[in-house]
Amino acid sequence: MTARAARPVGTVTRGTTNPNRLRRMDRWIAAVHGAVLRRADDPVAVDLGYGAAPWTAVELLTRLRAAAPRTRVVGIEIDPARVAAARPYEREGLVFRHGGFEVPVPERPLLIRAANVLRQYDETEVAAVWRQLCARLAPGGLLVEGTCDEIGRRHVWVALGPEGPRTVTFATRLGSLDRPSDLAERLPKALIHRNVPGEPVHAFLRDFDRAWAAAAPYASYGARQRWLRAVRDLTAGWPVTDSPARWRQGEVTVAWAALAPRN
Repeated sequence: MTARAARPVGTVTRGTTNPNRLRRMDRWIAAVHGAVLRRADDPVAVDLGYGAAPWTAVELLTRLRAAAPRTRVVGIEIDPARVAAARPYEREGLVFRHGGFEVPVPERPLLIRAANVLRQYDETEVAAVWRQLCARLAPGGLLVEGTCDEIGRRHVWVALGPEGPRTVTFATRLGSLDRPSDLAERLPKALIHRNVPGEPVHAFLRDFDRAWAAAAPYASYGARQRWLRAVRDLTAGWPVTDSPARWRQGEVTVAWAALAPRN
């Protein structure tokens, strides 16, 4: 008698998705994690909770293979109907599977990307989900979990290794930015309710706005130059972990420990 398959862990999301919605996250992953994927004999990446259409998984394969040509992508969805709808898009290096936070793949993946998945969960559930996903990572693996707007102009994500959270990255289309704290509405679930006085992420966004205001004279050279100056000033008081090469992309990455909730 065959044992019944375990029920996937998690709940169905709204499934909202759009082509190119996760391009900023994908670009960052390829830049910072591409070398790890290239060194692996059989690198596997998971697009967890890809939504009602398979675009993000298809795009992840294309973008990661530009950095690491042997990468394989597994799209995982908890809604069986979404998996069935995605199957016609399977190709060499890309498959779709029914599942949830248990990540039902035989290999331990080098990358798990979970974008716009935990937003519907309670803040108290996030740490347990992070631990479960990190436990599935291969040595040297990376979990990237975050939230973006519907067309990918504003995005904030947490990067985690098997040991737990490492960094928080803020990424934006600079031409659409009024001030850095506009990104607060896209903070991941672990931080979005902590944007209040007394919490580190609130202080960070306050200081970022101040640096942005002080850099106003650089706006005559374009939004990118203003962003570069503001981030450079920000490094005086915050542990920014990336370099101007990433800042020029409309990004800034900060050590998790500096922004972690106080409790």
